[in-house]
Amino acid sequence: MRNSPNRVTEIVLGVDARNPVEGPVRFAFDCALLWGVRLRAVHAWRYPSCAAELPFGIPEEDRGAWEDHEVQLLSDALGPWREKYPEVQVLEDVRLLPPADALVGRSADAGLVVVGRSRGGELGTVARKVLQDNLGPVVVVPA
Repeated sequence: MRNSPNRVTEIVLGVDARNPVEGPVRFAFDCALLWGVRLRAVHAWRYPSCAAELPFGIPEEDRGAWEDHEVQLLSDALGPWREKYPEVQVLEDVRLLPPADALVGRSADAGLVVVGRSRGGELGTVARKVLQDNLGPVVVVPA
């Protein structure tokens, strides 16, 4: 979020709660601490493959249970980082969207978007799309 054109109040971090990568997470927390801003950790998820087999759509209680599980995964992934950086305000943002869409959707008000890069040095599809479609500055941090 920005209060004025020059005042950054939020950094957006793309994080896979199932496999959080240390480099981007550490970089985002360090920036948030240094800048004194909130960190929005965005975790995108999708329905499990079994959802496609349901003949009458997805019952709300199933969707809610799946989302609760994703929220818990993100909370667990960020727990050690919250302990290490208690001064950083963290907003957990779990989105039922493709990862790049979730990040680009949150980028309009962000002072910075932080995404990871694969260990092989290649830009993945998420990083490429965020760089292409993002509405503000992006940093791609190696794993």
